[in-house]
Amino acid sequence: MKLFGKQQPLPGRHDGERRERARPAAGSRPRAQRNGFDLRSRLMMVCGTLALCSVALIARALDLQVIDHAFYQQQGDARFVREIPIATSRGMITDRNGEPLAISSPVESIWGNPKELLKSPARLPALAVALGMPQDELASRLSQRAGKEFVYLKRRINPDEAARILALNIPGVASQREYRRFYPQGEAVAHVLGFTNIDDRGQEGLELAFDDWLRGTPGAKRVIRDRRGRIVESVDLVRAAEPGRDLALSIDRRIQYLAHRELRNAINITGASSGSAVVLDVATGEVLAMVNLPTFNPNAVGTSPRDAHRNRAVTDLLEPGSTMKPLTVAAGLEAGVISVDSLFNTSPGWIPNGRYRTNDTHNYGVLDTTGVIRKSSNVGAAMIAKRLGDAQFDAFLRRFGYGHVTGSGFPGEAAGLFPSHQRWSGTSKQTISYGYGLNATPLQIATAYAALGNGGLLHQPSFVKGQKGKSQQVLAPAIADQVLHMMQTVTEPGGTATQAAILGYHVAGKTGTSRKASAGGYSRRYIGYFAGLVPVDNPRFAMVVAINDPTKGSYYGGIVAGPVFRNVMEGALRLMDVSPDNLDAWLAAQAAAEAKRAKAVGHAVPVTAVADAGTAPVAGALQ
Repeated sequence: MKLFGKQQPLPGRHDGERRERARPAAGSRPRAQRNGFDLRSRLMMVCGTLALCSVALIARALDLQVIDHAFYQQQGDARFVREIPIATSRGMITDRNGEPLAISSPVESIWGNPKELLKSPARLPALAVALGMPQDELASRLSQRAGKEFVYLKRRINPDEAARILALNIPGVASQREYRRFYPQGEAVAHVLGFTNIDDRGQEGLELAFDDWLRGTPGAKRVIRDRRGRIVESVDLVRAAEPGRDLALSIDRRIQYLAHRELRNAINITGASSGSAVVLDVATGEVLAMVNLPTFNPNAVGTSPRDAHRNRAVTDLLEPGSTMKPLTVAAGLEAGVISVDSLFNTSPGWIPNGRYRTNDTHNYGVLDTTGVIRKSSNVGAAMIAKRLGDAQFDAFLRRFGYGHVTGSGFPGEAAGLFPSHQRWSGTSKQTISYGYGLNATPLQIATAYAALGNGGLLHQPSFVKGQKGKSQQVLAPAIADQVLHMMQTVTEPGGTATQAAILGYHVAGKTGTSRKASAGGYSRRYIGYFAGLVPVDNPRFAMVVAINDPTKGSYYGGIVAGPVFRNVMEGALRLMDVSPDNLDAWLAAQAAAEAKRAKAVGHAVPVTAVADAGTAPVAGALQ
């Protein structure tokens, strides 16, 4: 049949058969179902499983990060977050003029993580060489702390040295900032300052006494460290570091150096085993200088013997010898049992004292009260003491500080040994009158003498500039002035300490030469003293010098200790610009020196020229 010009095939038998074969039989399934595979169900099951997993992961993440995150945060922090200290510098110690005596310098300390280091044993030899220690010692130290994460390898070293060690890039090695104490004046101020330990804590001296003031408070911060111990990030500041506070001492660095130099010279000349010197400001009681020998280097404490660390001026107990006689005279004047004009017949140079004798070095015959001090007569002092009651004499000496600490606050200060009068034997009062039978420190003697020079007002000694301690009027000013002028004769012609005289100044002082106690009595070994005040008209300084066990030449205090006093005080008077109080002697010396110079060049010197030559410098000195 032709339809719209196109012939269509007629249906036939074969077409029907094809349609019959293509139609599925009744009750039959698709091939996928007949083979047991349901694609749609499988896809739904997979998608459902993935959805459940996603929900579980989200829930777990929510639990870890929101609901229960603290525990895991703590565990993570324990492995990587550390709280480390922030080092703080110790306060600076200065002298009274602001010159540094002790300062803290930044240094580095090398530390290691033993767990990490022991994983790289091949790097240990190089590390040991860099640290300057034997390899077996390093390995032993790490093995002993194998379960730890921190051990110091080398502390308080120069930053450049620390940088060279860190440049090796050895796993588990790091550094941290610390501070090291440095003492610019070295041995000269060692006994006053003391020193600190490796943790910068005061161990002796004023470093110990004022440790809380100087130390400061270390800070702290949280950081994140990697497995090698290196700081990756600073998390936060826990506590800011507070540096230590500075401390201004009463010590004058210049006078301290003078005392140290002159004491060393005296010990070298006399062959003494040790010595001490103390200089006080009479008006305030401040310690201007305190030196001892042998001494030590506070910058290298371990290189000196332990015995050299002792501050003998405040810890060693010595029998004060004849330095006690001015106080005996003062006690007699106060009690009214003697006067300035009293006479004492010391012939034949000794008097009995129980089973013993009290002897003088010479028979001085009849002495007045001033002569007892000028000639240092043991017999004269004993005669004065006999007129005093035991309790009266005991109480008088205790007012001047004997038998108890001075109150300076120095660690380990000794109180001295001064038995109560109830315990005195029949000979005690007489021996105490000239300095035996009791013990005192050089600082105690200096404090007592400063009171004589301060009109009888005793100040508690202090090592801190401007610190005012307790004061006590222990003697009437008029009596103190009388005793002071008696002591002036000791350094003048006829006295026992002419070598302590200072040109242009009146010097009041007293020598002392005490025998050292030994088993069963006293040995033939001595301690030479000189205690003095200058200038007499208005005392500015009190100084005590003790030379222990001189073995070369003389052992008398005026000879071995007097020159130390003179040389130190000459320098101190010049440094402090103290005007001369003995102008006549100064002018005479200037004129004599000018005449000698003129004679040396062969010129005649008119009298007026000599007088003029001596006058001009005086005007300058008094300005």
